[in-house]
Amino acid sequence: ATRYFLAARHPDSQLVFDIDLAKEQSNDNPVYYIQYAHARICAVLVQWGGDRQKLHHTDVAPLVNEYEKQLLQRLIDFPQVIEQAAEDLTPHTIAFYLRELAADFHSYYNAERFLVEDEVLRMARLALVAAVAQVLKNGLALLGVSAPEQM
Repeated sequence: ATRYFLAARHPDSQLVFDIDLAKEQSNDNPVYYIQYAHARICAVLVQWGGDRQKLHHTDVAPLVNEYEKQLLQRLIDFPQVIEQAAEDLTPHTIAFYLRELAADFHSYYNAERFLVEDEVLRMARLALVAAVAQVLKNGLALLGVSAPEQM
């Protein structure tokens, strides 16, 4: 949590570290919020129980609702966010991006079911959330923060 809070601050801003918030396991704690998104996705994938390798070749064309479009766009932005953060020496942009991605995922999770009867749609949604989990894991790793599979 400390690493995330340090990375999430703009270099020109004053650091006010709230230890109680860092320990809190709630949506107010950005580290917990991001890690919980990753753990939620892992739980969905375990519940599905399928071969995750099949998700790499899944057609995502059935993903047409606003939540899905937002997540897809956010995923597309990830390489540029990393590149810009490296060029500008601004790791806080990665932290902000991960918080926004987690928020997009949590909204999607609350609005839609992933394990639907329609196999084509189910596989597309699972591929999307698996990609979100991978980006969350990669982004957290860049900040030196773990991405637990269970919470």
